Amino acid sequence: MFLFTKLTLICLVAASAVLAASNDQIESKRARHDTGPDLNPDSDFWHGVPGIFFDTITRNAQHEPAYRTEVRSRWTEGNLYFLFVCPYEQLNLKPDPTTAAETNHLWNWDVAEIFVGSDFKNIRKYREFEVSPQGEWIDLAIDLNDPHHGEGWMWNSGFKSAARIDAKAKVWYAFLRIPYAAVDTRTAAPGNTLRINFFRSQGPETNLKQLAWRPTMQATFHVPEAFGTLKLVK
Repeated sequence: MFLFTKLTLICLVAASAVLAASNDQIESKRARHDTGPDLNPDSDFWHGVPGIFFDTITRNAQHEPAYRTEVRSRWTEGNLYFLFVCPYEQLNLKPDPTTAAETNHLWNWDVAEIFVGSDFKNIRKYREFEVSPQGEWIDLAIDLNDPHHGEGWMWNSGFKSAARIDAKAKVWYAFLRIPYAAVDTRTAAPGNTLRINFFRSQGPETNLKQLAWRPTMQATFHVPEAFGTLKLVK
């Protein structure tokens, strides 16, 4: 009886460790070639790529199943790729959108966001990337130790993005292609690990949902202590 109990305990601990790892890490699967904007989850580029899901309010981790968001990732020697699949009920869109230049304060409307950094010592320094359902975008260099970090939107990573809205299904999609050198000084290689978190701002101010993969337990997304990790895999 003792041996059975001990073995069972070991199995439960191992299972818990696997579950914990799956809850704080996303794997980015290597791609054989780069691609242009691809917003189709069933395309050759994205088909079969495992992702993560989140539906929690960032300030209190309350679940909102209607907004269960999927994120998938791939990588090449030159780029990191991400695909967001975002169910919605009502969109909050900026009037007169432009995709020819970045839109400062884009976070005041519906967006999908990535916070990513490679510095595991100075975790308050990272990059931020946002895309709206209309294809508007912004990238920012964040250093929370800098009193002027609000000027980080003037940084330019050279990332490319696209979006589309499926109004019938009430789902919108976002694609991001981020130059790997914009987020890491190392060469892209299997085993590289980055610090990362994913967010969404969803809906009008009267029913705003601030969603996070790794909830910050605060009103702000900018809590690097809450980040999970992204691992490059073959």
